[in-house]
Amino acid sequence: MAEYQSIIAINPQIRSGKPTIRGMRISVYDILDMLVNKMSFADIIEDFPELTEEDILAALSYVADKEHKVSICA
Repeated sequence: MAEYQSIIAINPQIRSGKPTIRGMRISVYDILDMLVNKMSFADIIEDFPELTEEDILAALSYVADKEHKVSICA
């Protein structure tokens, strides 16, 4: 699983505190939405050249980690 701690940022001043990529206005959920809508990593990076494959993997790792923690607590 990709390390996401150095990539995913949560700042109440950006996107109402949603987890974002490196403090940009692109949220983890924006990336998930793009993937759900069948965009490839290459498509996402083409549309958002400031993103890297590592950023996309970090978003997926973040969500997987949060889901895992919720499952353990439930």
